[in-house]
Amino acid sequence: MNKYCFGVDLGGTTVKIGLFDPEGSVLEKWEIPTRKDDSGNNILPDIANAILGKMAEMNITRDSVTGVGIGVPGPVDSDGVVHRAVNLGWGVMNINDVLGGLLQLPVKSANDANVAALGEMWCGGGKGCKNMVLATLGTGVGGGIIAEGKILTGAMGAGGEIGHIHMNDNEQEECGCGNFGCLEQYASATGVVRLAARKLASVNDDSVLRNGELSAKAVFDAVKAGDKVACEIAEQFGEYLGKGLAMVACVVNPEVIVLGGGVSKAGEVLCEYVSKYYEKYVHFASRKAEFRLASLGNDAGIYGAAKLVLE
Repeated sequence: MNKYCFGVDLGGTTVKIGLFDPEGSVLEKWEIPTRKDDSGNNILPDIANAILGKMAEMNITRDSVTGVGIGVPGPVDSDGVVHRAVNLGWGVMNINDVLGGLLQLPVKSANDANVAALGEMWCGGGKGCKNMVLATLGTGVGGGIIAEGKILTGAMGAGGEIGHIHMNDNEQEECGCGNFGCLEQYASATGVVRLAARKLASVNDDSVLRNGELSAKAVFDAVKAGDKVACEIAEQFGEYLGKGLAMVACVVNPEVIVLGGGVSKAGEVLCEYVSKYYEKYVHFASRKAEFRLASLGNDAGIYGAAKLVLE
């Protein structure tokens, strides 16, 4: 009998769902809207209905489903308890029990960034390694740490929150977390824009960045074109992220560091700026960690969620 599993990536706007075989091949994938009204009480029933509907459509019995994995945007502990998912309207809830009860199937859950890291280790940029750090560089900076092939969860499910490593004692702008000077304030897409705006205000040099809307993409496009000011911004970005990842490496000693998220679309030039500062600051035992770009894109979450139930 064929064995299947489902991977679910629960986002604030949409829920991505994938049907997988045990080797990591995605057989079907689709999305449903995330209904956050009524304190998010419709979200898990909607997910259950979508999965049960797909099983009925494809004549898949419960006996042939290993389980359902789900990545959630909030801290999730090793028992499947989410400790508040603010942008979903959730308080404290055991996702494994609630969704498992709706489906009558085994359910495993974890934080979405950690799940994405597991997906990249299984079938993406970290394939072939068991000790990996994923840094997702988007609107914020997320992270996931894989140690000996397992997600490093932490006591409350907040392991891997690398975006909130303290980097700058002199920062006057507040981070979204309430602290000041977090890595996220310099290494995210919005962080790159912050660095760019400050650099452009402090120098009079000509730069293509003065001609249009500032964005992380615009900065790295200008870097590739040899723009001097853009290259100086990239150096600042690289030092912040390289130093932050060096701190993480001193704790977890990774084989591979994978860079994902929207900023990573800049390509290999990103790795070049980050890796040289990483090598400058890291302990010698972690200096040979390889930098790679994430390769699963928006599917990393469903891959990692599926892997949760195949372990």
